[in-house]
Amino acid sequence: MTVRSGVVGIWVIATGVLIAILYFGRSIFAPFALAVFLFLIMEGFARVIDNKLRVPGPYLNRAIAILTVLAGFGLFFGLLAQGVAQFGEQASDYEQKINALISDIYAVMRMDQAPTLTEIIFNDTGQRFFATIANATGDLSGDLVVILIYVAFLFLAQSAWSPKLDYIFPVTERREQVRDIGQAARRGIETYLWTQTVISALITVLTYFTLLVLGVSNTLFLAGLIFVLNYIPTIGSIVAALVPTLFALVQPDLPAWVPGEGDNDSYFFAIFVFAGVSFWQFAIGNFVQPRIMGETLNLSALVVLLSLAIWGALWGIPGMFLSAPLTVLLMILFAQSTSTRWIAVLLSADGKPGGLVAGAVNDDLVITAESAEDEPWQN
Repeated sequence: MTVRSGVVGIWVIATGVLIAILYFGRSIFAPFALAVFLFLIMEGFARVIDNKLRVPGPYLNRAIAILTVLAGFGLFFGLLAQGVAQFGEQASDYEQKINALISDIYAVMRMDQAPTLTEIIFNDTGQRFFATIANATGDLSGDLVVILIYVAFLFLAQSAWSPKLDYIFPVTERREQVRDIGQAARRGIETYLWTQTVISALITVLTYFTLLVLGVSNTLFLAGLIFVLNYIPTIGSIVAALVPTLFALVQPDLPAWVPGEGDNDSYFFAIFVFAGVSFWQFAIGNFVQPRIMGETLNLSALVVLLSLAIWGALWGIPGMFLSAPLTVLLMILFAQSTSTRWIAVLLSADGKPGGLVAGAVNDDLVITAESAEDEPWQN
């Protein structure tokens, strides 16, 4: 009993120390984690090019993959800049619509003296809010440069990983086990990132044409935001449905088909936009995504929400984007040891965490394929 209590105490202390390191070192670890996942996307894309297109030479495959991913980032930031410029051209019209919306809200709540948008922005709370956004934007710009530098050095250091592994694990059997565990983790993360990219792209394309047909302004900008937001589990799809709705609510020029009358035009328009965007989020999220994902994620829905909250608290917005793949990685690593496999079982959706490598070592106990069959969660 005393030994067990000591082990539990060590686990609690180690977990607390690890969480503190991740939190206080978030300015270092979060950009590096993003760089690693971006590196995995580029490497996976290079393998797809090699398998499908048969481009001669690994360096050419990687060059095409790197340039394609960087072009995607450039396109997104271009759409972002274009959207901000377009909204800036109609700033006065948007301000009038927003002031009218604020007045309506105060009237419904039976509150007097509705403030204007200018008063909200320039009061103490508004200034603190926009200062926080400005700081976050500045940090993101700086982190992007750091992330690209990390990615470049990951490519340069890639060729030395295998020899270093040989030196660290001189025993062939142990070295192969570690390599297999690393490959299982890489496959799990890459598969999740690629399938999530396909899902986000499908939702974005369908939503873009829906917004275009409905007559929403600046559809390319909104489609770019939706694509990025869908990488955030659960909460991202909700925000992705609300963002176009809010923009439609304050859109100055409404399309001619809107059936409302007078002051209610914007509300009718926003309802139609919300219904159109939510339809694709619901249909693809509940019918298409499970078929494409299969057992790629295999995380409990509660675990997904908890991981989103925990990683978001530790690393902010980068942690929210990385919450699912980081939790998948932890589940695969926990599944390799008998002392931690129960954690992987709790994290999984069906009690069968994937990624178990035959021969994974736990202290003095070697888990073989035969011994794994005796455990109920592996059947």
